Amino acid sequence: MRIELVCVGRLNAETSPLFAHYARLLRPYATLDVREVPSVPVSRGHKVVMAAEGDHILDRLRQGAFVVVLDRAGRAFSSTELSAYLSDRKVGGASHFQFVIGGTLGLDPRVGAQANLHWSLSPLTFPHQLARCIVAEQLYRAFRIERGEPYHY
Repeated sequence: MRIELVCVGRLNAETSPLFAHYARLLRPYATLDVREVPSVPVSRGHKVVMAAEGDHILDRLRQGAFVVVLDRAGRAFSSTELSAYLSDRKVGGASHFQFVIGGTLGLDPRVGAQANLHWSLSPLTFPHQLARCIVAEQLYRAFRIERGEPYHY
């Protein structure tokens, strides 16, 4: 299975080691690629930022991939529900998943229109760098659940 994270911006020094930890844990279960697109300074204006970041993300979306956008208004899952959902998609033929994490202002609506799923991590708003870490951890947990392996530590 192939997983791509399409993310606006780079990780900072504080979140990078945490993400690297979960990326290593995911290796036995899936191929993980991170595609970072440049963030645009908020000072350029909301519309300009959304459009420019949206263009960069749309350029990275692959035809045939199952696209999941992170969206606070999206569908919420428990860890076991997420595991079952992804497993069902794989049984249905999906082998390439792209998870899209927007920048400071969120995602351009054009990106959301390309999604197969809008996923909410929580009703809370998280920094996009932390969201990347949470997505990696939840994907790791989903694979462990799917295989019947322990996932609570």
